[in-house]
Amino acid sequence: MRPDIHNFIRTLKREPSTVVPLAELGIHPIVKARFIGRPLLTLADEVEFWHRAGYDYVKLQPAADFNPGKIGEGDNLTHNPDGTVFRKWASEGKGVIQTEADLETYRFPSPYDFDYSRFEKVGNHLPEGLGVIGQYGDIFTMTWEMMGFEGFSLALYEQPDIVDKLNLTLGNLVLSMFRYFAQSDAVDILWYSDDIAYSDGLMVSPAVLRKYLFPWLKKIGDLARDAGKPLIYHTDGVLYSVMDEIISCGVTALHPIEPKAMELGEVKKRYGHRISLIGGVDVDLLARGTVEEVRNRVKECIRIAAYDGGYCVGSGNSIPEYVNYNNYIALLSAAREFGGG
Repeated sequence: MRPDIHNFIRTLKREPSTVVPLAELGIHPIVKARFIGRPLLTLADEVEFWHRAGYDYVKLQPAADFNPGKIGEGDNLTHNPDGTVFRKWASEGKGVIQTEADLETYRFPSPYDFDYSRFEKVGNHLPEGLGVIGQYGDIFTMTWEMMGFEGFSLALYEQPDIVDKLNLTLGNLVLSMFRYFAQSDAVDILWYSDDIAYSDGLMVSPAVLRKYLFPWLKKIGDLARDAGKPLIYHTDGVLYSVMDEIISCGVTALHPIEPKAMELGEVKKRYGHRISLIGGVDVDLLARGTVEEVRNRVKECIRIAAYDGGYCVGSGNSIPEYVNYNNYIALLSAAREFGGG
């Protein structure tokens, strides 16, 4: 498929488009390497993967280190014996920020520490029609992760000033990235990610999100609107109770419509006239299903969500290394076959 970033943008804006595009937030490096036949070592390699796989964009992040002092690193890390998989899980108890003193001594980066060189160089590698997505996120997630979820929850009532200050610091840092994305001629689309829900409910009350996430999402939405660029927002889980607020922040498209949390056809029926939808192919199906089941699910997603535009094929979260590779290839080929490619 020849990439067509303009068709992708039209789809995100719920405008008439000729092809149902593909979209993913994350694809594991092992999957990418298998697809192009070698490890991805350079920016050119990254562009080659997204192009050859049939996406209309390459997704880039600025290089950023939110823990340059390596405080607490190693507490929640694990490695597979072969060294290929790195996992990190968030602390449920205490994080690296527990007191006012912790907050004062923690070494945060500055906006000048973020490296945007890949954005400045990517134009030298883009084939015709391939665009660029600037992506980052996790203002809310980093806030609670740095405190530990239990510590964060208690601090909301016992030490709200610490939560406020931490969230403000992290929010301004991430916002500086989206200010760059909005202003950069290299970036076509903005993508913010921040998980706020489980499959059976929100992680915290809507009131907490209204204080520590939605104001930031609205600022990012304003940047995208003023720049004339679409904004994609990623969060897993069931979102019906806050969907109107997400849309009012200026979000153009929602990803990934996790199947076990929200049924794609229901979301399309209720909100498809206000926001575009991405995803809907369950990761568990990609990991344990058959090729034919994956093909049928892609066909079904296109049928129930793409009939008037405003839908992109993708997984219900991301493409981790444990998906069945043949199923991932089936997703790509079925999207082309049933989506007009």
